[in-house]
Amino acid sequence: MSGPLVPGGIGEHASCLLVKLGQVAFRLAEDRLHEVGLRVRHYSVLQALADNGPMSQLSLGAYLRIDPATMVSSLDDLETLEFAARARDPEDRRRYVVDLSKAGRETLRKANTVLADLDRHVLSDLPQRSRDSLHKLLARMNEGETLPGEFDRMRDQAGPTKMSSASSPSPR
Repeated sequence: MSGPLVPGGIGEHASCLLVKLGQVAFRLAEDRLHEVGLRVRHYSVLQALADNGPMSQLSLGAYLRIDPATMVSSLDDLETLEFAARARDPEDRRRYVVDLSKAGRETLRKANTVLADLDRHVLSDLPQRSRDSLHKLLARMNEGETLPGEFDRMRDQAGPTKMSSASSPSPR
């Protein structure tokens, strides 16, 4: 099938473009990261640990804005794969501290190569200058107040339920 991914007047709305393009990029990232044994959520945890060093499980979840149940599941997966390890915090035995393993660092290196290749692929319709501009604009949105604030507001309203189920429209 040819033609735009987001057709007609739908594509006149940046939010509609972001939603559809984001869905495609997410699916491609999941598929490509599978080659190194990861999912996007696993990659995020490993990269956060590489960026920040060992972190408490609670701090890691807050940093990534991941609910506690998903964080536990992700860490269970990463421990099974021997990419990360949890240990009791010597300063507070009630907490767990999470750190990267040697295998996790190596897998993260491979994952970053996979994602850099994916970035080049998904942005291949744009000249390099436009790719750089798009990245800067997306980074500004990511670091701004509007979308992070809206995400936190929706998460807080959802309470203990996951954002994905809380933000879905209810059937009528």
